[in-house]
Amino acid sequence: MKNNIVLAFWNVENLFDVENAQRPEKIQKAIAKDIEKWNDELLNAKLSQLSKVIRSINSKNGPDILGVCEVENKNVLEKLIKQIENDGGRKYNIAHADTSDNRGIDIAFLYDPQVAKFEQFFQHWIVKRYATRELFQVNFIVNEKKFVVIGNHWPSRTAGQYESEPYRMTAGETLSYWMQRIYEELSEDVAIVVMGDFNDEPFNRSITEYALAVNDSNAVVKGRNPYLFNLMWPILSDGIGSHFYSGQWNLLDQIMISKGITNGKSGWIINEKPKVEAMDIMSIPGKIGPRKFGIKPKERDKEGFSDHFPVSIKLDKK
Repeated sequence: MKNNIVLAFWNVENLFDVENAQRPEKIQKAIAKDIEKWNDELLNAKLSQLSKVIRSINSKNGPDILGVCEVENKNVLEKLIKQIENDGGRKYNIAHADTSDNRGIDIAFLYDPQVAKFEQFFQHWIVKRYATRELFQVNFIVNEKKFVVIGNHWPSRTAGQYESEPYRMTAGETLSYWMQRIYEELSEDVAIVVMGDFNDEPFNRSITEYALAVNDSNAVVKGRNPYLFNLMWPILSDGIGSHFYSGQWNLLDQIMISKGITNGKSGWIINEKPKVEAMDIMSIPGKIGPRKFGIKPKERDKEGFSDHFPVSIKLDKK
C-alpha cells in the first residue's frame, strides 16, 4: 500500500510531432506555418528538456501521475516516456485520447503502473460553437480503491478575456455536471483530482460559479452541490503563478480535490499546499517566468522548456 501519491499537471506548450508526420489535412493546414522545419532534432531537444523537468518533480523521483496538455498525439507521448526512461526516470504508461481541437492538441496522463492501475477513460464533450478539448477523465485503482483524475484544457483568452469567458463558463458547467454524475455512480466519498490549464484564475466566475471550485473546505464537505476544493489559493498569496504574461503572473494551471479527499473519507487527505515546480530549472537568471521552447520558426529556443510551469500536489494516505 502506498502512503502518499504525487500528482502534477503541466502544459508542455505545443508538443507537436515532426512536420512530415501523418495527420488530418485540416490539422496540417491549421499548423503548417508553426511547424515549418520542425524536425526530429528539434523534437528530441524539446523532449530532453521536458524530461529534465518531469524527473525533477517529487524530490527528483518524478510524479506518480502527470497530466499534460498541448500534446499532438500518442506518438509524441511515447517518445516522451522513452526519453524519461532513457534519462534514468520512471517507466510511465500513457492514457490518451484524440480530441476535436482545431489544432489537434490533446490532454493526456502519464502514470506509473506500479502505483496506479488503469481501469477506463471517458471523454466528456463540451457543447459550444467551436471545437475544443473534451474533459478527459481516467479512472485508476490506487491502493485497491477507485481514484479518478480529470484533465482540463479550457478555451483560451486569445479573443479577449471577457469575450471568451462564456466558453470557459460552459466548460466549468460541464465539469460540474460530470462531477455530479461521478458521485452518483461511484459515491461522494470517491477520490477525485481535477487538474488542468483552465485559462482563468481561481477567482474567476468560470471556476467559482460554474465549476463550483471554491476556497472553502466547509462548503465542499457540507454543501449539497458537487463543490471542489481549489488548492491554489495559497499560491496566489505567494505572489507567483504558473504562467507569466505581459508583466503579470497568472495562475491558470490549477489542481482541485473532491469532497472525499477534503474530508478524508476516500482514504486520502491533503496536508501540504501545492507547489509550482521547476522554477529554478526553467527560469532565466534575472528574468521572471518560464523559459519557453517555442514552436514557430523565429521563436524556437532549444534551451527553453514551456511557457507554463508545472504544478503539483501530494496526497497522504489517511
